[in-house]
Amino acid sequence: MKKAKIAVLVSGGGTNLQALIDAEKSGVIQSGEIVAVIASNEGAYALTRAEQAGIATFVASRRALGSQEAFEDAILAAIQKTGAELIVLAGFMSILRESFTKRFPRRILNVHPALIPSFCGKGFYGLRVHEAALAYGVKVTGATVHFVNEIPDGGEIILQKAVEIKEGDTPEILQRRVMEEAEWKILPAATELVCREILSN
Repeated sequence: MKKAKIAVLVSGGGTNLQALIDAEKSGVIQSGEIVAVIASNEGAYALTRAEQAGIATFVASRRALGSQEAFEDAILAAIQKTGAELIVLAGFMSILRESFTKRFPRRILNVHPALIPSFCGKGFYGLRVHEAALAYGVKVTGATVHFVNEIPDGGEIILQKAVEIKEGDTPEILQRRVMEEAEWKILPAATELVCREILSN
């Protein structure tokens, strides 16, 4: 059976990458296969997860390469080398320029740890998102998987899942619950949906 090839872009520990690897193993992702993991820093534990799963790894460090252009060229080279058709940003901490995102319309996915349009856009990433949700006093938060375009968190929404905020939540506790209850479920599900769409074209 033909499968869509997936490249996952990571920056850190790779918990969302692990959710994708597990989803491929368990058959949640049937229409795609992860062929590359590209990290923006060579110390990312996500690279170890990829190696343990037998997935090709690449490092593209903007600091080492010296410019955004060289950084994006290195990512592009890894994508072309592996023939990846879908790019999944899984805890990837760099913003990609419009010249990059335009090459892959409806082929770059990102997971954001809030219900877009709340707590999203420039500056909202990692724990900051959960700090903002708690500071605002919302009773429900969650995660969103969306297509990536030139506007941070501005692309079309594919899937969302709500997560209840509980009394006594800290940003760290909330971050963990949003991952477990929302991100790790909807990112693999959205990846499967888009892989299916790629195969049907």
